[in-house]
Amino acid sequence: MMNNSANNNSNSMMSPSSSAASGNNGQQSLGLKTYFKTPEGKYKLQYEKNYPVGLLHFSHGKTVTQVSLAHLKDKPIQAQPHSTSGFGVSSGVKSAAARLLGGGNGSKSLSFVGGNGGSKSVSGMSGRAGSFGVTSSNNSVSISNFDGKGTYLIFNVGDTVFISDLNSRDKDPIKSIHFSNSNPVCHAFDLDAKEGHDLLIGLSSGDVYSVSLRQQMQDVGKKLVGAQHYNKDGSVNNSRCTTIAWVPNSDGAFVVAHADGNFYTYDKSKDGSADPSFPVIKDQTHFSVAHARYSKNPVARWHICQGSINSIAFSTDGAYIATVGRDGYLRIFDYKNEQLICGGKSYYGALLCCAWSMDGKYILAGGEDDLVQVWSMEERKVVAWGEGHNSWVSGVAFDSYWSAPNSDGTDENVVYRFGSVGQDTQLLLWDLAMDEIVVPMRRPHGGSPTYSTGSQSSHWDRACPVGMLQPAPSMRDIPKLSPLVTHRVHTEPLSGLMFTHESVLTICREGHIKVWVRPEFGETQTSSSVSLPSTSLKEKPAISGKVVSSKLQAMT
Repeated sequence: MMNNSANNNSNSMMSPSSSAASGNNGQQSLGLKTYFKTPEGKYKLQYEKNYPVGLLHFSHGKTVTQVSLAHLKDKPIQAQPHSTSGFGVSSGVKSAAARLLGGGNGSKSLSFVGGNGGSKSVSGMSGRAGSFGVTSSNNSVSISNFDGKGTYLIFNVGDTVFISDLNSRDKDPIKSIHFSNSNPVCHAFDLDAKEGHDLLIGLSSGDVYSVSLRQQMQDVGKKLVGAQHYNKDGSVNNSRCTTIAWVPNSDGAFVVAHADGNFYTYDKSKDGSADPSFPVIKDQTHFSVAHARYSKNPVARWHICQGSINSIAFSTDGAYIATVGRDGYLRIFDYKNEQLICGGKSYYGALLCCAWSMDGKYILAGGEDDLVQVWSMEERKVVAWGEGHNSWVSGVAFDSYWSAPNSDGTDENVVYRFGSVGQDTQLLLWDLAMDEIVVPMRRPHGGSPTYSTGSQSSHWDRACPVGMLQPAPSMRDIPKLSPLVTHRVHTEPLSGLMFTHESVLTICREGHIKVWVRPEFGETQTSSSVSLPSTSLKEKPAISGKVVSSKLQAMT
């Protein structure tokens, strides 16, 4: 549990460099526990990931760290270096830093089992955001990978993208890619890509690149290898990329959202040259879709709102897309039919994050009102809200690997576990059992509230009509959800969280990642285990079970 307030937390913040060097002893001295308890057992801090401070260039200002999880079917095998000297992991990173700073000339190649996907080369790499330097560590010892395959973390800090082995205890990344003229701000990996490009990178300049992750890790040169360049020099949209996502089950389609309220759809099989001939948006307050005149990228432009689109999320089947923005609205669209289904406003300020349940029935949204909203696709409205954060909610996610104790595998008494993180440095875990929620009753006119007689609040009279954006409902009409777990996990504000089969990952804005192992795995993680990201559609456990210690309260 977190004992200090958000204000007290701010007094104990550390710089990125000091945070990187502190380790577990530093965590304990700052009052951070290395575990937290849940009804099913204790989650323990297994290891941490960071970036080597010497490799970072802050020439373009700081950016918020985001993380993508990549699973390569064949584990990469690192070849022996040309030098006869042996280096450990940390010395390899130091050698890479020395090369960047003008010292040292050691180099090393990486090889993979399996072939590479096809790709196209980049032209005009010296353009606005096209000049890159690539570094990799000079290890003579193979990077250990406990699951026997390649599971990697991709994260951005400043003007660099780092790649780290998820299942290695080494803190330092095994690969870094430097962007000299613009900061990488978002990225996404396609788990289902059969060949070719599987990694997207969006820049603060608006430029977008697609590459093969495997090919990047094989290469030791100083340029991004085999990249396809989209929206070059902001030819279609010169506002900042805010979020990027592959379209599920689409075989190569992806979406890029921008800070001006538009997102664009692309097809990696089409020409990367831009088609800037979209019509002028006549009314910035209305949703509209325009398609490209020619068979080029981008394929279409969706104008969503005034102000920035802060996050987008697809349902697992790719049928629906949710967006949240600076204007405080969650919007849910039928992606194929390009139709607004429903949406609503936050209680206060912008919404910053959103996420779908695996079955597509619920959507989470969080933002500057410090709350977590739970939306029902069936009802097309808010059905619960969670209170527990002391500052902005910056990341939400459903835990699709968790199932309630005594789960009977049926669709009755379904319990959803989800998590949220915020700028208050806290991780909160929640249990949502919709059949246990107490719906507030109408207040008799001039009388006191009652929950034994009367009818439900008018908010629950019927499902909202399709295509309507709703104002924020009265808090007294919406059931309140209290967190199951509240735990301060970092010293810096958090930017995201992620669930895998074996662990929970928490990410702070400054590039520090912590891996919390689940109780059933503990400290005896076997070499045969495989960590897959929660966005994968494969090998998902059921999310059904019986209600367990969820704290559901009706607003008075």
